[in-house]
Amino acid sequence: MHTPQPSRPKLRVAVTRRLPEAVETRMKELFDVVLREDDAKMSREDLAAAMRGSDVLVSTLTDHIDAAMLAQAGDRLKLIANFGAGVDHIDVQSARQRGVLVTNTPGVATEDTADMAMALILGVTRRIPEGLAEMQAGRWTGWAPTAHLGGRVGGRRLGILGMGRIGQAVARRANVFGMQVHYHNRRRLRPEIEQELQATYWESLDQMLARMEVISVNAPHTPSTFHLLNARRLKLLKPTAVVVNTSRGEVIDENALTRMLRAGEIAGAGLDVFEHGHEINPRLRELPNVVLLPHMGSATVEGRAEMGEKVIINIKTFADGHRPPDLVVPSML
Repeated sequence: MHTPQPSRPKLRVAVTRRLPEAVETRMKELFDVVLREDDAKMSREDLAAAMRGSDVLVSTLTDHIDAAMLAQAGDRLKLIANFGAGVDHIDVQSARQRGVLVTNTPGVATEDTADMAMALILGVTRRIPEGLAEMQAGRWTGWAPTAHLGGRVGGRRLGILGMGRIGQAVARRANVFGMQVHYHNRRRLRPEIEQELQATYWESLDQMLARMEVISVNAPHTPSTFHLLNARRLKLLKPTAVVVNTSRGEVIDENALTRMLRAGEIAGAGLDVFEHGHEINPRLRELPNVVLLPHMGSATVEGRAEMGEKVIINIKTFADGHRPPDLVVPSML
């Protein structure tokens, strides 16, 4: 007589922030999940406790998981399933040394983030927020030939810093708007991709920066990209240039950018991310030639649902004893 195998106990999964309702519902069906009542960022103490009491931690970019935090995790934690593509807030090397796997959700936010990069390029060059502020304040007195003059996007040289999935998606959009696409990347793209994107490669970042009218930052934050756009490099830009960042704030020296914007050495900036998280340089807020957004690049209903789906697949695959599809290995960083 065949004896049925005992079913495996459900994995204990701790979630650090509120996720879309459909994602949380599915997690409750599949796992022994601990969800958040509120959406506040967890304290280090609460985060360490969640790690100690769980097999899997579903983290987000607001959770700073360093070596010291991992040392408090105990032996139970086996997987950190990050809700998001970027893992610069997790010490992946230390996690692997402690036998903890790390997964992410790559590719989900590509189109959404590229849309936002294009929106920021248009917002800054066409002075949309200034017009919006005037309308909301009731100051508009009617059309005038010299009022609200921005610049034409078509024909401008766009320099893309980082030509991964998102950089390439930005290039496709820029082509439609008639921009000339240039890029700098760690590795040059294959000729057929360059041809499809109508993109010109620059081995020297310095030389590219000096010749562009718009810069779109689409590089991840790693030790080698920290302050890649430092004061020296920002000074290479034309005074008519616009800088847009939808990747990570740490790639730009925010203080240097602020000084140059205030001095009129750079024409404008569109920023969805900031060097110190939500603590934004107050002198940056005051500038009319700057568009600031609260890290909205990937904030679409569809994108968040797809992120949740990837997180669930990563956990489920791990629970079934297989390698999760979106495993992050230190050599990738």
